[in-house]
Amino acid sequence: MKKIFGGFFEDKKILLTGHTGFIGSWLAIILNELGAKVIGYALSPYNDKGNFVKANLEAKTESVIGDIRDYDKLNGIVKICRPEIIFHLAAQPIVRKSYTFPKETFETNIIGTINIFEAFRKSKSSKLMINFTTDKCYENLELKRGYNENDRLGGFDPYSSSKACSELITASYRKSFFNENSVENRKIVSTVRCGNIIGGGDWQEDRLIPDFMNAIENNTDLIIRNPNSVRPWQYVLEPLRGFLMLTMKMWKGDNFYSSAWNFGPNQYDIYKVIEVIEKIIKYTGKGNYQIQSENIEDDFHETKFLILDITKAKKYLAWEPAINLDDAIKFTCDWYFYEDIDYDYNVKLINEYFKNYIT
Repeated sequence: MKKIFGGFFEDKKILLTGHTGFIGSWLAIILNELGAKVIGYALSPYNDKGNFVKANLEAKTESVIGDIRDYDKLNGIVKICRPEIIFHLAAQPIVRKSYTFPKETFETNIIGTINIFEAFRKSKSSKLMINFTTDKCYENLELKRGYNENDRLGGFDPYSSSKACSELITASYRKSFFNENSVENRKIVSTVRCGNIIGGGDWQEDRLIPDFMNAIENNTDLIIRNPNSVRPWQYVLEPLRGFLMLTMKMWKGDNFYSSAWNFGPNQYDIYKVIEVIEKIIKYTGKGNYQIQSENIEDDFHETKFLILDITKAKKYLAWEPAINLDDAIKFTCDWYFYEDIDYDYNVKLINEYFKNYIT
């Protein structure tokens, strides 16, 4: 697998925050297989069912358990490990949880972003950094078009708002410290905004796929709150491929790539929540659901329609989605219903994706 991406990542020293999480664990496996020297920094895994534990990544990477809000510890790790590249994925990532724990959400997603940028700014070894935010950072007006990178940032709920703030922090550091007139202009930073990412190993609460898998496991019905909500669903390896393609462009030092980038599905491959669940049931032959009664009050605001415009990534990175939602569901469900998940099984899925879908 080291030949993928032309061997670029081999022996690169990379700090990955959030490596114990769902998306971070997949990125850690890919980087490890590409020959990178991965140092992970994150909280302990959410539970023992997740991808980090199943793949035994603690033994495969240099793993540091720590809070992104702890600047002294984080900065100490950057000083010791001297990463060339930093990928920042650590976050409080759940919309509904942000209503219950707004202070924790804002501190993690805002102060955590500042902490990693300060460590990056002061590091003599680090050349580039990518901050992983979200499609929900846009001010959502329920538009029937995809949001592009120039659209206004916003955020109704604490999670979305905190990620919009993270975007603004990134832009401020870029303009203040890494502009073309700065003595630190050797550094380059970008943000990536992705859709609703699905894939094996995600067990966070209040996410559609994990909630459905838990319902199947417990022989209960999934309660669907908003069956007609539309989201930009995509398989986890799709944006991560774009993520790594962007890294290679940034490495060359072209400031054009120091900006925000959307990664999502094609607009003809957009589906409602209920359609995703029906596809899972059709593929697996498992699961049942109920639609929450309309007279049940829910104080939590959730966007009903959200899609991304990925024109920029297509044009300037030559990246575009390689698989449709049906294939994404196949990859995802195969992970959840495979009995002996381990590191090698994850690598098998990664190899299958690159061999069969990426030319």
